[in-house]
Amino acid sequence: MYSHGSESLIKQAREIQDSELQKFYSRLTKLLQGKELGHETVDSLQRLLLILSATKYTKTLPPELQKRIFSLLSSSAEQLQVLSSAVLRETLPLSGQDVNYNKENVSLMNSHAAALLLSQAGSRADLSSLCAQLLRGLDGRQLEGSAHSLTHTLPILNTILTHSPESLTEDHVTLLSKKLVDWLRYASITQGGGASSGGFFTGPRSRQPVPIAELDGTVSGDFFTVLCVGQGFTEDQWMNVYSFSMLRHWLLAYHSVSNGNTTAETDDRSEVDGSVVSMVSATSSSSRLLPPKERLREKAFQYCQRLIEQSDRKAHKRIDTDLQKACLVEAVCILDCVCEEDTSLVFRTFPCIKALFGRLSSDLSFARVLLPIAQFYLHHGETAAVDCESVWNLVFGRFPAELFNDHFLAHELLRFLRQNLESLQLRVPHYTRSFPNLLKLLAWDSPAVVDDFVDLLPSLVTSGTAVELLHTLLDLPCLSATLVLQLRSACLPISDTGGRPLLSLDAFRSPSYRGLFLFLLRGEAGSGDTIDRLSTLHELLAEAADWPRVVQCAQTVPVLLHIFFNTVLTVADDKLLAHLILVMLERSSLLLNIPKYIQEIHRVFSCHLLRLCKLHPSLVVDQSHELLEFSGATANVYSKEDVYTHVVWVLGEYLSVSCDSRCSVRLITSCFETLEAVLFEITSSAPPPGALCPAPRVVTTLMSALAKLASRSHDLIPRVSLFLSKLKTVTRGGSVPWCTDEEDLVAIVTRGEELWSLLKAPGVAQSVLTPPPHVTMPQWHRDTNVATPLRLRALTSLTQSQ
Repeated sequence: MYSHGSESLIKQAREIQDSELQKFYSRLTKLLQGKELGHETVDSLQRLLLILSATKYTKTLPPELQKRIFSLLSSSAEQLQVLSSAVLRETLPLSGQDVNYNKENVSLMNSHAAALLLSQAGSRADLSSLCAQLLRGLDGRQLEGSAHSLTHTLPILNTILTHSPESLTEDHVTLLSKKLVDWLRYASITQGGGASSGGFFTGPRSRQPVPIAELDGTVSGDFFTVLCVGQGFTEDQWMNVYSFSMLRHWLLAYHSVSNGNTTAETDDRSEVDGSVVSMVSATSSSSRLLPPKERLREKAFQYCQRLIEQSDRKAHKRIDTDLQKACLVEAVCILDCVCEEDTSLVFRTFPCIKALFGRLSSDLSFARVLLPIAQFYLHHGETAAVDCESVWNLVFGRFPAELFNDHFLAHELLRFLRQNLESLQLRVPHYTRSFPNLLKLLAWDSPAVVDDFVDLLPSLVTSGTAVELLHTLLDLPCLSATLVLQLRSACLPISDTGGRPLLSLDAFRSPSYRGLFLFLLRGEAGSGDTIDRLSTLHELLAEAADWPRVVQCAQTVPVLLHIFFNTVLTVADDKLLAHLILVMLERSSLLLNIPKYIQEIHRVFSCHLLRLCKLHPSLVVDQSHELLEFSGATANVYSKEDVYTHVVWVLGEYLSVSCDSRCSVRLITSCFETLEAVLFEITSSAPPPGALCPAPRVVTTLMSALAKLASRSHDLIPRVSLFLSKLKTVTRGGSVPWCTDEEDLVAIVTRGEELWSLLKAPGVAQSVLTPPPHVTMPQWHRDTNVATPLRLRALTSLTQSQ
């Protein structure tokens, strides 16, 4: 929301009267006619911008004022350039006014004027015309004194290529490809203005050309690149830098250009007519015979090879070391693009990339450079028949294990995984086995990377990894705490900020518990599903339950579990699903003690237990022993209400011959007796100390399950009827110890009376409590043998307008 002062200014701008506005225009026009434009002019332009942008209507300025503001685009003061461009973008251009930059005034071009040009382009033809004008400005000898006049052109063309690649014609691509070749390969190799040895007697005669240098201070013996240094740079050297910065985007995007009509401007002439650069480039006869795009690929290849060679030099300044890393990333990405377009270059490039990997792989400070190398191996490793094992051991092994707290690397690594997901699944077995390592990124910084794992998690779920992955997801808060302890153990004293000793840190350093933490920190799947002493681990990490990083991690687990269960249904067979049900029952009581976390996990388990059994009812018979064991434990009624309620419900719903022919009377009786004992126990005494009364839905679900089972084995009906009749009698005596809320008690008794009434007619009870599928999923509106379709058609004809 705006502050009160801002809202007042916006209100004034919207309510300004036309007469006052015209006076303001006149005063601003006079100010702009002056030779010196001071603070008053700037303030007036800012006020004009506020007036124009405060309403949704586009305004037209007086012609004289608009021309004066237009002339500010070429002002030497950047503040005036910014304001004039912003003002003109809020106005309509004057009738017949075209923003036109030709050879004579291309030196006036800057980024703010370009923003205006692009915003006022009305069609693709306008943008194409602008491209032609910009390229005409690039093509030809530069005017004297027009220093840096071309440095804005390539960024503008790059912007057009980003937003409207179809605006460039094939002729534009040809010409610009030629220009990029010249700037990349044939820039000057001497330093620009200001390069002299200094001294009192320094003059024009004594200023000799000084060659460019490498980052280690030695004189460069090859062509100029972005990694060359000097006291000053020439125009073509700046264009070399600009060309390299947009080269990858150009190689990726110039296939999207239109095949428009060719023009006489782009015939096969030399790149810079009459210039020294043209004569130099003409001497390269072998590459000169190639078409422009192929020639650009060749020169890009040479340029990147030189950058890789330069990166091996020891830079004098740290900032230059960072520049070397950034240029290496870009160079490898460009080589990848070049090899994608021309596979014949793969065999020329791989020796260089392989040597670079061998040089950098032992130094994790180059991790962000090694990722593009991994991308290159993924794209071209099969073509070159190269062993990629060491690359994937690094990417999926050391990177997440040792650099999990590097936010930038985490972003780059996860983006690499998302962009290459299909290829990784098909070609890299390490990928699916590495989820314990990859999940360290999530455990460390859950809010920043959870979106990435929402996309990646389905690809990690296979029939072989599902069980271990489920355990790992449930242990993510423990992993988060362990990563914190790992860093604290390396660099912090054994005490927290309050001076209280950290018991968990002592445990982390203790040899007796080392195995527990090492299992959490494992790098690959396959060493076991879970930890035998999980309860011990949770006790050791009890103090970590309120650490912010652990709490944030715990909040993401339910989201990922939903994705896991939705995916596992597509890859799992009945045997695996049965195993997952056992894991859910077991792990419902083995979770790190974060109360809200435990509640959320129980809710997720309940939801998907119900779904699994609905899709595969035979699972209830397969796992009947474990389900009965879980439902027979009275303690679960108080500690796992959600899970317990749904386990009881699936037993009552799917333990039936209609769902599985293996369901015997003996099994139904055994289930009935187990649930009957629990219901009798919780309704005959007060809850244990410290526990709340059983939830009403637990009691009603138990009663309903007993009634369903009794309707399938009529010998059990007298037993459940007796209990239901006693329940009504017991509640007449006043309050009961197991239900303190009167409304809840009334609801429970009402449900009991309904079930008791149904069981008086066993046939009716079975059809109501366990209806056949055609009753639970009616499609009467499609059945032509009943009257419903006829009535629907009649109502439709009456309600539709004629």
